[in-house]
Amino acid sequence: MRDSPPIPVVLFAYARPDHLGRTLASLRENAVPRIVAFADGAKGAADAGRVTEVRALLRAIDWCEVSLTERAQNLGLGRNVLAGVTEVADRHAAFVVWEDDLIAVPGTYEWMCAALRRYADDPRVMSVTAWTHPRVTPRDVGASPYFDGRAECWVWGAWARSWKGMNDQTALEKLATVAAPAAYGADLPIMAEREERQNIWAVRWLYHHLQHGGLCVRPPWSMVEHFGFDPLATNAAGATAWANPPLRAAAPIPAAWPESREHPACRERWEAANAAGWLGRWRRLMVRLGFA
Repeated sequence: MRDSPPIPVVLFAYARPDHLGRTLASLRENAVPRIVAFADGAKGAADAGRVTEVRALLRAIDWCEVSLTERAQNLGLGRNVLAGVTEVADRHAAFVVWEDDLIAVPGTYEWMCAALRRYADDPRVMSVTAWTHPRVTPRDVGASPYFDGRAECWVWGAWARSWKGMNDQTALEKLATVAAPAAYGADLPIMAEREERQNIWAVRWLYHHLQHGGLCVRPPWSMVEHFGFDPLATNAAGATAWANPPLRAAAPIPAAWPESREHPACRERWEAANAAGWLGRWRRLMVRLGFA
């Protein structure tokens, strides 16, 4: 890989200085050597002060190399992420993406960098993440990473090669031919329908994997927690059902990483976790009983 080490952390922040302070402390504990930050512009006078505080925190970082882009206007999360990651992917072969309401245990960045280096040249692998959840983690993974056909947006990493095509404006229009609309969860077509109206981006990334048959490397247990469940949340206000149990120490870096092959239980567990109505209740029961 042409730019490793170090692999940069791409950090997105907006108007929550208290949240950002926790996130920056977590990044420092992880000994992140380089941050490429994108601070979104204020929507109006009501949040201008908080935006100024956020930018002051980012400018004050003195424990690693920092590149800061301060948006002149408010792009919103979706457009900010798509533009920012694309800019970084134009300059770096690999990167880790972090938002201002996510924390991770020490060792998380090191684990992700090891995964990014291990699978850099494996076209089947499109991303890595430090997040998983008991609702979707297969029961038999032990302490080993596993592969999932559904990607992630809470502390994730990728390569310029796998990000290519993410700005294709017709991408979501083609998704009906990629997989069943609710493959890996009935929430996906709902998010796809709302993508432009709500200025979200992650569903495009998830479907990008499905379109190309790509895999996401997940840890055996979560090393990440989302704490931004509030009205100003950048990506998941109210999604408390996905709060994790108390975080454990970082997963061990494997001496030998597994072959890139999706775990056979992943799709059904996602569909059970995100299905609606009687079918959803039945699938969740099957998961609890150990049939998936």
